[in-house]
Amino acid sequence: MKDTLVMIMAGGKGSRLGPLTVHRSKPAVPFAGQFRIIDFVLSNVVNSGYRRIYVLTQYMSSSLIKHLSRNWRMSGFGEYIEVVPAQMRLGEFWYRGTADAVYQNLNLVRDARAENVAVFGGDHIYKFNIDQMDEFHRAHQADLTVAALPVPRSEAHQFGCIHVDELGRIIGFVEKPEHPPAMPGRPDMTLASMGNYIFKSASLERALTEDAALATSRHDFGRDVIPKMMAEGARVYAYDFATNRIPGDPVTALPYWRDVGTIDSYFQANMELRARVPELDLYNRRWRIRSAQRDYPPARFVRAGEGFGPAEVDDSLICEGSIVASASLRNVVMGYDCFAHAGAKVSDSVILSGCDIGAGVRMHKVLLDKNCKIEPGCVIGEDPTADRERFPFVTESGIVVLPKGTLVPARGPVVFANDVAELLRNEAELTAQMRPGTFAVAMQSRHSYDSAGPRFKRYSLESLNDSE
Repeated sequence: MKDTLVMIMAGGKGSRLGPLTVHRSKPAVPFAGQFRIIDFVLSNVVNSGYRRIYVLTQYMSSSLIKHLSRNWRMSGFGEYIEVVPAQMRLGEFWYRGTADAVYQNLNLVRDARAENVAVFGGDHIYKFNIDQMDEFHRAHQADLTVAALPVPRSEAHQFGCIHVDELGRIIGFVEKPEHPPAMPGRPDMTLASMGNYIFKSASLERALTEDAALATSRHDFGRDVIPKMMAEGARVYAYDFATNRIPGDPVTALPYWRDVGTIDSYFQANMELRARVPELDLYNRRWRIRSAQRDYPPARFVRAGEGFGPAEVDDSLICEGSIVASASLRNVVMGYDCFAHAGAKVSDSVILSGCDIGAGVRMHKVLLDKNCKIEPGCVIGEDPTADRERFPFVTESGIVVLPKGTLVPARGPVVFANDVAELLRNEAELTAQMRPGTFAVAMQSRHSYDSAGPRFKRYSLESLNDSE
């Protein structure tokens, strides 16, 4: 077991993910049908051999804590994955920034008596052999090592940029600069911070204690703590993520990291998994991405009955327990426990678990949160203008987003689940998009956590014929 203590930052709100994070934190958002975003960093940590792990939570943490407590448990002596909610240990305030989150839990660092502490983000999709960064950190006797991703200089103005010398020591850090610094020997590339760090424990405690005493600090690692450490002469190095290698991946494989902070980037990262050889290899048995183990039966692709055509599934991912009955799915990522009924045609869409797609439905470029119900004959995604008039949440690229538990009739306004509607009203940015006439609210008896699941009688071909 590795000595380094690991702290995972999992309290992010993820406001740019809009309706998906109105009832859950960003690390708890489902991804690739059967995983959650938090599963990727936890799998990286465990696969790298680390067994002392704290997960720091804050915003809308109920769903995340439930997932972790049920599916991420350690059983060995001295091994643990423990959830650490915000506790106001040091005053009447919650976490005020990434650095403050760790500062308020320095007692855990002291108790662990670890030489080094890894602080990693829990809200990105990536594969990372952390042991290689840890070895780099120790070899350079660094006070702090920052994981950095090479990006083209033409795109680097979107990131916090790192300027390093020939030995990899950080000599400058600039937040979203107009003229990003070049990498030594690679003038067309810039190192961008990934928000993943390894500290010497003593250096971390000293830096956070000093930062907490500064009234003007934003208590953020990138904006405050790291620049101050550099100014004081600390040994701060950049670890080049491009050199990271995952056991079991081909030697030609490039390191994988995606920022899924917006609906469009989240949607695209899901759709990339349909490639013949996806950049994110979920089939590497030496580097498994772990998650919940569910007791659903295998996915089924069947005819809806005598005289019906076959199910057609092309370039798609379909998870366990889902049924595709004489429906057509092309370029689709479908979660577990879903049902696509006879005559439905779905393309270029991401469907989370527990959704029911009625007979004769036509959907293109749609993102369904969990437990949505699409009634027979509904058409979404064929007329962008009509979509923007009818649906409350449509991205600039034309993706129609339906919140958890939404009912979509063939015509007329969508019906939000009662509990989700209440949360949507509390978010000013989302409320501004909820134009009168585009939505209704269900009665108290229908909640978003009710799965639509595979059901043979609801939203079948018979119900489509009855409505005509």
